[in-house]
Amino acid sequence: MKLLRKQDRSEAGITLVEVLFAAALMAGFFASIFELNAVCLRYIDASKETIAALESVHDRCETLRNLAFTDLTNTSYLQGLMANAANTSDFCKKATETVKVSAYPTANGVTQLTRTPNGTVTTNSTATSLGSTLVQVDVSTSWNLALNGRSRSEQITTFVSNGSKK
Repeated sequence: MKLLRKQDRSEAGITLVEVLFAAALMAGFFASIFELNAVCLRYIDASKETIAALESVHDRCETLRNLAFTDLTNTSYLQGLMANAANTSDFCKKATETVKVSAYPTANGVTQLTRTPNGTVTTNSTATSLGSTLVQVDVSTSWNLALNGRSRSEQITTFVSNGSKK
């Protein structure tokens, strides 16, 4: 009589539990990669907005610097000038722009104009006198950041003298 022996079988298969665990690990890995990618894209959008804000402020400042001194100190002329955005970028459609002009070194009031994203220009204040020699011009833009909706702003200050251009 032959003895019955168990045959040695090679167990090369994997169990259902191992497959489910491996699938869960892979899902977690890819979910974290996709979330990291989404965060990076939001940071890129925020950087683009900041660069657009800097460009917008710079463009407005250069426009104001190139004006005749009498036009720069004329509130109604500035209001008409600010009716148009600083440039044609999409950013200007969602930013609020503010221009302040004051006599320098001693201010006698401040002329301040604000342009809202819809294009409405309001005169917040008008200086008593801006003088006839030197003014300080502050240009700022503010917007809500794409990343977390935080409020951001950029500003530039320049001085403009009443003199002959060479």
